[in-house]
Amino acid sequence: MDFKPLVALLVIVNPVGVVPFFIHFTQNFTREQRRRTIVVSSFTAFVVIALSALFGMKIIEFFGISLASFQVGGGTLLLISSLQMLNAQPAEGRKEDVSEGAHKVDAGASIAVVPLTIPLLTGPATISTMVIYSKQTQQWWQLGVLVGYGVVVGLVTFAVFSASGRIAKVLGQTGINIMTRLMGLILAALAVELLADGLQKLFPILSSAAGH
Repeated sequence: MDFKPLVALLVIVNPVGVVPFFIHFTQNFTREQRRRTIVVSSFTAFVVIALSALFGMKIIEFFGISLASFQVGGGTLLLISSLQMLNAQPAEGRKEDVSEGAHKVDAGASIAVVPLTIPLLTGPATISTMVIYSKQTQQWWQLGVLVGYGVVVGLVTFAVFSASGRIAKVLGQTGINIMTRLMGLILAALAVELLADGLQKLFPILSSAAGH
């Protein structure tokens, strides 16, 4: 069984890195509101991953995009995300998204889906990863495993957000930044692997050159 998709997902989603934003967005919430936010965020993360695995390939086929091209594009996107993480920023997050979240909190609106889950937890990099790995599946049960990985990510997100207060106290902002950078390094390695595979498919001469 290939655990690379799960590792990639956990690194990209990186719920520990989103803990400071979760605490900030929910600081004025009641215990029940915070728990509901955790449940909705975790479930939405699973839904995004599952739908990407099940239908993502059909969408790119509809637009006539080859898997090799998508791998190069997705690998590049993952590499950009890893560079953001190496700067201790969430892989899928942007400053304007954080500002939008703060505005929603002030307005009393739910931030569980946007921007907490999309794009701070999941986004283009997550979707690209699932599409690439779903294309590599040969059997229906392998596709089921990818969806199962989405369940694992959802459960990990639930556990991390539920323990967000303790995690923030133990790690502190410095500890969270260090962990985010380490995960960024792992993601960079996975991105290069995807890029190399996609480039070899697009330009077979690269593969033969590597053999020499």
